[in-house]
Amino acid sequence: MQALDKVLAQVGRVVLGKEEQLKLALTCMLANGHLLIEDLPGMGKTTLAHALARVFKLEYRRVQFTSDMLPADILGVSVFDPATQQFSLREGPVFTQLLLADEINRATPKTQSALLEAMEERQVTLDGVTRDLPQPFFVVATQNPVDQAGTFVLPESQLDRFLMRISLGYPAPEVELQLLAGGDLREQVRELQAVINSEGLIKLSRVVGKVRASHELLDYVQRLLDATRSDDRFVSGLSPRAGLGLLKAARAWALISGRDYVLPEDVQAVWPSVAEHRLSARQGGSVAATTQSLLQSVPVIRR
Repeated sequence: MQALDKVLAQVGRVVLGKEEQLKLALTCMLANGHLLIEDLPGMGKTTLAHALARVFKLEYRRVQFTSDMLPADILGVSVFDPATQQFSLREGPVFTQLLLADEINRATPKTQSALLEAMEERQVTLDGVTRDLPQPFFVVATQNPVDQAGTFVLPESQLDRFLMRISLGYPAPEVELQLLAGGDLREQVRELQAVINSEGLIKLSRVVGKVRASHELLDYVQRLLDATRSDDRFVSGLSPRAGLGLLKAARAWALISGRDYVLPEDVQAVWPSVAEHRLSARQGGSVAATTQSLLQSVPVIRR
């Protein structure tokens, strides 16, 4: 689709040389999922989140997570008004369309868990009252490697709420040279043009749900899921929710590729980003290598 190509081109102006990661990030948004970006500081994680908000014309708020942050700093707090003798909600930054949870693993597990209901149900319950969040609602979270000082490991329940995890990595030398010669990156982000508004993004998400997946394709996805559950190299396998997310991400990848049907290659393209952060390897094992090996061991067509 031309509009999606324009989105990738716009974001590619400020996140250079990362075409595959940008396509994965766009896939996540079209699939109405939340995105986790794991990398070292200064790799462009925040720039990517801000650029996505600009090109989709989404209301955008950023929260810097710290070890002393409380859940109320994200969700909001009820404040007593002496004039009306009533409590009123002072909304927190979660009441937005795209929330950047910057360095989410620097906050304590208690604060991290404040996002669970918001991410799963697109709503927040405070003082017994449930409030809907704006539509669409996305969380783009960044986290530093867990071996860095001052970080807390994200619990499995939190990780499972993220449809995909990507890593940007260091730029190639020629790309980094272009980056150094490019001037103020923040100003370039502010100059990005909106390509699709929030209503258009919601419509595209509905189109994703109509991308056709054959019975044979569904069988392939199920066998991949089953392979993670029967593989002794993993502590536990992928959940049914992960399977639904994998299929939806594959549909979104197919749509970006200009098709209204899913191929096995679409599943394979999104497989590492959907599966790896949900799996834990037994001692001494590599999640990435084991997950990738399943694509070779599980045949596309049932034998």
